[in-house]
This record gives sequence, structure tokens and C-alpha cells, in this order.
Amino acid sequence: MGSCLSSDSRSPHPGSPASTIRKRKNSKKRSGSRNSSFDFHKEELLHRIPGRMFLNGSSEVASLFSQQGKKGTNQDAMIVWENFGSREDTVFCGVFDGHGPFGHMVAKRVRDALPLKLSTHWEVNIKSEDVLREISLNTGSSLYPEDAVLISAEESRLSIDVEETEKHLEVFQTLKESFLKAYKVMDRELRSYTNIDCFCSGTTSVTLVKQGENLVIGNVGDSRAVLGTRGEDDSLTAVQLTVDLKPDLPAEFERIRKCKGRVFSLQDEPDVARVWMPNSNSPGLAMARAFGDFCLKDFGVISVPEISYRRLSEKDEFIVLATDGIWDVLSNDEVVNIVNSASSRSSAARSLVEEAVRAWKITYPTSKVDDCAVVCLFLDSNSNNFSTASSTEDNDKTFVSMEMSEVSNNMGGALSPPALNRSCTVREGEEVSAVSNEEASEQDELLPKTKKEWSALAGVAVGGSKSKKK
Repeated sequence: MGSCLSSDSRSPHPGSPASTIRKRKNSKKRSGSRNSSFDFHKEELLHRIPGRMFLNGSSEVASLFSQQGKKGTNQDAMIVWENFGSREDTVFCGVFDGHGPFGHMVAKRVRDALPLKLSTHWEVNIKSEDVLREISLNTGSSLYPEDAVLISAEESRLSIDVEETEKHLEVFQTLKESFLKAYKVMDRELRSYTNIDCFCSGTTSVTLVKQGENLVIGNVGDSRAVLGTRGEDDSLTAVQLTVDLKPDLPAEFERIRKCKGRVFSLQDEPDVARVWMPNSNSPGLAMARAFGDFCLKDFGVISVPEISYRRLSEKDEFIVLATDGIWDVLSNDEVVNIVNSASSRSSAARSLVEEAVRAWKITYPTSKVDDCAVVCLFLDSNSNNFSTASSTEDNDKTFVSMEMSEVSNNMGGALSPPALNRSCTVREGEEVSAVSNEEASEQDELLPKTKKEWSALAGVAVGGSKSKKK
């Protein structure tokens, strides 16, 4: 499970590589305290922005709910940010599933910082596009070489479809580049933190930006996005929008192998592929991509997001983003039907979490329920206008000042079976079976104290399927 950590794996064994490096890193931790007041002030500014939700609740366009499992601190985080980037037709959503001793802190830090970085890079990329467009107009050349082919083939008429297609492609390309840059900068920043140890801790992240009818999704890890849409017979259908990026996916496995990382399953959970260091039976990460987890970043685990685009239609009704506490026990179809049959949209996320908890108790009665976090984004609310909170001039200034802070911080290069114990995201070496075959193919907010990519939904059924374990 994406947010679960076994009690045995909360700290590495003495003398292990993780233990040695952590001792060295911990020696610098105290120096991070001087940044705590600044971080706290920045969080306070974020929490006061209208339209930005990160706790249980709802708005006209979204429903959010997270519930702590039975394994300790809730390591899941979530966010819905309406009027994202001061754009009234734009909303940002995300869920983050932390793992490791400091996973809850990593998840919340990424929740707070990643949207700002994305907005900053998006603005920079848009301005760059405008400059290039102006140059192309002044020189009489086309910004897109393929335009000449399209125009020459359709000289008799002005094709609005072509213009619209180019516009959507431009939105996608700009946002794709922004997602890639923001994720890269976010992971690099986590490495530099002195008050959060990300060596054996990290988080998944599935985020989206919806601008009008354009939907762009960035995914790292094994949280998931699913769309509820109407089919030809008007029946509600589940469409999986992301791939669960697990170590046994062919391209993920091959990348990790080439980087000397090891991928194999433990004897007590043969269906769960895990990533291990070359010469140490740790940490046993159950995903191929994540923020943090720097003990594995030299061995094939990456933070590069899988980016996808979808042009929304009037048949698309809602999108569900959820951590694996939901997908471990409910199929895509079940999730979509639960949301659709909720007593009200405002209670949709909570209804889904409650159903997942019931499913956990029935399906895995001897296992501890995992943390769950759900965001339901309704696509037909207020047509395409997602402005449900006033955006005053003062609030815009606050947002802009925070974005400028991000820019200044990044100038140094940022822009450039049921009885079995349910497995955890990270497992320790002592649990490795000798017969394992390596070659087999927010209730507790963050306190200031404390080369080939898998790009297709291969093997993913439209309705989804229940996972025995991820």
C-alpha cells in the first residue's frame, strides 16, 4: 500500500547503508530549524488563499476527504486549487501518498510547493511562447512548420478544426513542459532539505490541471486518476487515466535493471514487485517512481512524471483522484458507481472512503486499513467556470508574490490471501525470502517543529480491476 510502512521498517538496521547515510544527514538537521519560521509563514499565506482546499470539505466543483488508517500517522495529502494561477477557468487537483518515516512530511511539502512551481513554470513558458509567436509574425514564418502543410492542403477554406487542434496541442505542450520542470525542481529541492530526511522517505503524486476542456495529468507512483463518463448507451463507464507505475512494468523494470537496482517480490507477497539496492536488502519500494527516496535514485527510481492529455467532452462527468488505499480494495467501476450514487456531490469523497474502509474490513479482516485520500472533481459544475471563491486584488498579490518567491528561489538553475499481513510500500531486508528470484522478470498538518518511458495504458481495462496488492 502506498502510504503504509511496517513497524519493522521504520528505521534501518545499524550498519546498513541507509543507517550510515542517515546518521551523516541527521548531523545537519538542526541547521534547518532557522528556516522553520519562514516555512510556517509561507504555509499560513497558502492556507489563506481563496479557492485553495486541502482539508476535508467541498466546493461547487470538488469534494475532498482523507482518513487516517490503522498504521499510525496519516501520510496522505490532497489539494484542490480553484482559479489556479489566477485563471478563472482553471483548477489544479492532486493527491499525495507518503511513505517512509517522514512520508507524511514529504507528502504535505510536495502538496504545498509543487503547485507553486508548476504555476511559475507555466507562466514562464507561456511568455516564452508569446515571444516566439511575435517573432514568427514579424518574420512572416510559422511557429509550427506543419501549419504550411495544413494550410496548403486546405487553401479553399479556413479550417477552424485545425486552429482548435493546434490551440489544444499548444496548451498540452506548454503544460507538459511545465509539469516536467516543476517535478524536477521539486525533487531536487527535497534533496536539499535539512529538516526533512528524504533518503528513505518519499511520496507518490498524481496531479491534474483542467483549463476549460483541456485536461493534463502528471503522475508519479501508484496513486490513480479515473474518469467517470457516459458511453454510447448513456451508461456510466470508468476510464483509467493513469498507469500505476510499479517496478514490474516492462519499461520500468528495464530502467531499474540497467541502473543496477534489483526488482523482485518477497515470499509472503509474490504479487508485489519491489525495488532493492544492489548490495543491500533494503528498502523494498513498491513503486518505480516517486518524489524523495534518494537511496534509490541512483538505481533506477525516478521522479519524472508520466504526462497525459485528454480533451474533455460533455459526456465526461467527474474525475476521481485517490491514493492506493482506495484502489487496493475497490475496482475502477466500483469507485465510479459509488461517487455517482452518493447522496450529494459534497459527500462523494467521504462516501468513497467509507466504502473503501468497509471493503478493507471484509476483504482483509486481519490487515490494518490503509490511509485514504480522495478528490472528486465534477466537470459540469458551473459549465466551465470554476470560480467559486472571490479573487480579490489583495489575494492575487499574495499569490503573485509567492510565485515570484519561487522564481527567485529557482534562479540557480531551476528554470534551466486475507490472513496475510498486507504489504507496505517499503520493506526491510530481514523480510527477504531466500527463495526470492531476483532475475524473475489534514488532521495532522506538517509542523514546523519537527531511457524509455512507459507511456501507454497497456494492460489496463476500462473498468479497472481489483488489486490483490500493489
